[in-house]
Amino acid sequence: MQLLALHAALALFCLLLGAAVLLRRKGTASHKLLGRIWVAAMVGVAVSSFWIFEIRRGAGPSWIHLLSIWTLISLALAVWFIRRGNVRAHKAFMVGTFLGLAGAGLGAMAPGRALSRWLLGGSGLF
Repeated sequence: MQLLALHAALALFCLLLGAAVLLRRKGTASHKLLGRIWVAAMVGVAVSSFWIFEIRRGAGPSWIHLLSIWTLISLALAVWFIRRGNVRAHKAFMVGTFLGLAGAGLGAMAPGRALSRWLLGGSGLF
């Protein structure tokens, strides 16, 4: 349960920080600093997921882990694009990654999922 708590806390932090970064003026020193922190925390969210096996009841990785792999690729591409001056592609990957995080959070609250059982006693949001 400690890993799940860490994963959930990092994800919640990323949702809050990501929303703040998306709402702030772009290109500023604070945008860059907060963006770097967000990317590092998102890497933590994605990597920590590789040890959570609740969908297959402990039997190893599931299809959801492919989303974590895609998240790592998407973050790397976002960084790669901004370092090459392609702001449009950077923005697309960052917004897409943020929306993916929000969607994954909603999915994690489905009845029977570990997060909904842990937070809501199994009732879930749906």
